[in-house]
Amino acid sequence: MPRPVITRVRIACLAAALLLAACASDEPAPVEDHSIPLSESEGGAAAPQAGATAYRVQKGDTLYAIAFTRGLDYRDLAAWNHIEPPYRIFIGQELALKPAAAPAADNSGGGAVATAAPDTATAATVSALPGSPQSARAENAASPAKQATTLPPAAAISAQAKPADTEPAAPVRMKPAAAGAGEPAAKSAEATPQLSAGGVSWRWPADGSVIGTYIAGDQTRQGIDIAGKEGDAVVATADGEVVYSGNGLLGYGELIIIKHNATFLSAYGHNRKRLVQEGERVRGGQRIAEMGASAAARDELHFEIRKSGKPVNPLDYLPVR
Repeated sequence: MPRPVITRVRIACLAAALLLAACASDEPAPVEDHSIPLSESEGGAAAPQAGATAYRVQKGDTLYAIAFTRGLDYRDLAAWNHIEPPYRIFIGQELALKPAAAPAADNSGGGAVATAAPDTATAATVSALPGSPQSARAENAASPAKQATTLPPAAAISAQAKPADTEPAAPVRMKPAAAGAGEPAAKSAEATPQLSAGGVSWRWPADGSVIGTYIAGDQTRQGIDIAGKEGDAVVATADGEVVYSGNGLLGYGELIIIKHNATFLSAYGHNRKRLVQEGERVRGGQRIAEMGASAAARDELHFEIRKSGKPVNPLDYLPVR
């Protein structure tokens, strides 16, 4: 009779022992990270986040591209982060996207954010932008006299005064000279209409009709779209320097950005093929790309003009045709 009781006791003890062993060996469940980091394959400046005050440099970034995607003046971005020409930035470097608040006792009205220097063991130059003379705002507001002497003579623009004052009150539209007006008729026929504004002689970057127009304040309509077919020529709208040539800016496909002077940039997106590299000097009318449909639903050129980092209506600058 006592044997069943002993058996039940043994079973209960064995179950308790197994339960204790299971509790002792259980490990915490793995925690999964569902965040979506920027893939290195995407490269380039990540899409701007609303209200972001800082940005960590990714592979393929340039100072111009970071400023371009956020509607900033590259000179401001450089000044806020104490970056001097030729504007080298480093993978992992954190850039301030707005000026630091000036201390109460500081009457300089400026202030640049001090950012942590990149790890010298892993830092790599993201883009070795050309060291040719460039128009840039001086980062040290405490030395205005030095600013005036170190800026290139061709674009000595005060860091405190926007260069808008250099723009004529009304753009001057330049049309081909009529035959017999001092130039041979053949040369007149080949002349390209231009519009002189802001110290730049603008011309159309591609043939074709405008199928998409600029809308102020619309993040998806910051330029114009020009129709065409694959392989059509895309030309520089004016003389300048290529400051970006790549495909790292989301939504622009194969993109080229040209700096014309201290105030104006132009951008050419959705190309099939880029024909110029960063650092090259180009002339107005020079072929810089082949039209395509990269990051677009059809073959077209997406064209933008930026004034002090802000999008403006290209039709206000391009000549009437």
